[in-house]
Amino acid sequence: MSAEPVVNGSQGGTVLLVEDEHSIGSMTRGYLERSGWRVVWVRSGEEALAELGRHQVRIVILDIRLPGIDGFDVARLVRARSDVPILMLTARDEEPDRVAGLELGADDYLTKPFSPRELVARMKAVLRRTDGRSAEDVLALDDVVLNRQAREVAVDGRTVELTTKEFDLLATLLANPGIVVSRDQLLDRVWGMTYPGGTRTVDVHVAQLRRKLGRPELIRTVRGAGYKTIRP
Repeated sequence: MSAEPVVNGSQGGTVLLVEDEHSIGSMTRGYLERSGWRVVWVRSGEEALAELGRHQVRIVILDIRLPGIDGFDVARLVRARSDVPILMLTARDEEPDRVAGLELGADDYLTKPFSPRELVARMKAVLRRTDGRSAEDVLALDDVVLNRQAREVAVDGRTVELTTKEFDLLATLLANPGIVVSRDQLLDRVWGMTYPGGTRTVDVHVAQLRRKLGRPELIRTVRGAGYKTIRP
């Protein structure tokens, strides 16, 4: 039988902490509470998915190695239904784990052992990038329509399947119509500053977006500057 989720905290936003190691969970919860956060602490992926629907969660702190379904599966399931920011914890400083988590929709990662102070700093950085992304639920340009809440994109009424990063990239560009967004800015807002792939991954994803949308003229390359969306 799983334990009841531990819910404590003060006036701050709610953090869903998913960590099965008692020492790490207890230490992290205590520091977050002292920093002004309300903490919902669970020890399995199944509990995390259940609690996500019961609270107004501002950010998820998600360990990769969990009993039952692991953090990768939890991230995938969370991202399928919510834009809530995810910061993943991994015990292994290995690039495949980091890249897999980010590609599944995590906003950042932190390698164990970590200092609670760094964790809070990274949380704040993630929230600075993501707090504005739910300001407008529906974004549109010409016949391309993006729905943030449903995480759906349609072109001329036809649904287009996008990966998590393609969706977030398109949302960022559509939210800044006619404004040049640099590759570094896109990398920061969509992948997080710590993403190891470099700005080349932005170019690859823009190319994929153009192909899938079938509207290459909507995303213009501004040489030496970045990309911007334009109305044809």
